[in-house]
Amino acid sequence: MFLSDKDIKKWMKEGKLRIRPFKKGQIGPASVDLTLDNKFWFFKEKYIEGGMVDLSKVSFRDAMKKMKAKKIMLLPGEMCLGITKEKITLPNNLMGRLEGRSKYARMGLAVHITSAVVQPGSDNHQVLEIRNNAPFSIILKEGMRISQVVFSEVRTPTSKPYRKVGKTAVKQ
Repeated sequence: MFLSDKDIKKWMKEGKLRIRPFKKGQIGPASVDLTLDNKFWFFKEKYIEGGMVDLSKVSFRDAMKKMKAKKIMLLPGEMCLGITKEKITLPNNLMGRLEGRSKYARMGLAVHITSAVVQPGSDNHQVLEIRNNAPFSIILKEGMRISQVVFSEVRTPTSKPYRKVGKTAVKQ
């Protein structure tokens, strides 16, 4: 069962679901808008120029450089990682799914490639795999609501809360 705006407010009021920082205006009919922080990761030049990466030997941490910026420009076809300002804390019986926002998707912006699941028991900021699919450059600014998360209950609480077993999550 997906949570509606009323469900989201109830879960938050009861302290089962936490999103911080948070403003009431972020809640939609069945989702919560998430804002872009000022931290981005771009591929290092040696990986772009090389034209090929063996994923069994190179992790994203090795292949990318971190930068802070109030705004960035993505060229057509370019990709970067971004992160949400909001930290989401979920109980073991609730999961989320990251989605793009249609107003930006219609302009060619994708905010996740395949990593859309916010695992039950998460307690972290969400990493966004941002790609410009448009034939023109796109400017992104800190604070833009470029993503949203929808929540659904899981039938049985997980025995593996992500805040304990997620390799990336425990470092955020």
